[in-house]
Amino acid sequence: MAIGTADLPDPDGPEDRPAPAGNPGWLNEEELLFVRGRVPVLYVEAVPVRLDGLGKVIEVGLLLRSTPEGHLTRAFVSGRVRFGEPLREALFRHLENDLGPMAFPQMPTTLMPAQVAEYFPMPGISQYVDERQHAVSLVYVVPVTGSCDPRQDALEVTWMTPEDALAADTLNELPGGRGELLRQVLSTVGC
Repeated sequence: MAIGTADLPDPDGPEDRPAPAGNPGWLNEEELLFVRGRVPVLYVEAVPVRLDGLGKVIEVGLLLRSTPEGHLTRAFVSGRVRFGEPLREALFRHLENDLGPMAFPQMPTTLMPAQVAEYFPMPGISQYVDERQHAVSLVYVVPVTGSCDPRQDALEVTWMTPEDALAADTLNELPGGRGELLRQVLSTVGC
């Protein structure tokens, strides 16, 4: 099977980039399945936070999603990095897609992930599991200053104190080892 990719995007900026014909991942479903079965896929994940005037995290935002089986789970803002897309633009795109255009994420000057997570489709290789694929995810903590109106498949954004976000009940609602990942990521910002 030959795998085709879309033309490289226009370098003028993310808002000028053409949307690939009906597929935001630049691969059709068959091609994506083929790739997922053979190479790790790069993702960005974000934990949106609200800060006080001194830069201390006072709220953590987690998405509420419904699985195809009808279960409610918590989730980070996340998604694949497109071919030819800088990480900063991918992160911003997913924040805007999941939180809405009025979220106003404050992108850090230096884009350094708080954590790197490697997901495997087979449990036991690492603490992170994604049954669809082998994926590498760069995880960021991103301050958000605007109002969030969830989009895509998110039902809501729940803002909670760091203590509530790190409570056992909340951590258990995050699938694939993301509860432990949230604990690790928030520890990098003093929570």
